[in-house]
Amino acid sequence: MTALLVGIGLIVVAVLMVIPGILGWWSDVLAFLRGALPVIALMIGALAVFIGIADIKDKIEEKKEEEREKEEEKNKSKNSENEEKATEKKGD
Repeated sequence: MTALLVGIGLIVVAVLMVIPGILGWWSDVLAFLRGALPVIALMIGALAVFIGIADIKDKIEEKKEEEREKEEEKNKSKNSENEEKATEKKGD
């Protein structure tokens, strides 16, 4: 609860600092945002690239897993057919 109150208090203080007339820091805030915007854009772009690469890797892994499951199903069906033939031969 204390952290919530501190957070709300800091937000209120930050808003009051940028209101023209109280401290008049709005121009400084804008200058900071103008300077930080390219860096923020670079970080967001890099994050998007990393997420895209991870998504591609996940799709490739998913396809491999599906192929393995299909192979296992084929092997199971072949094994069951072989077992049926073996039991038929024993019965004869």
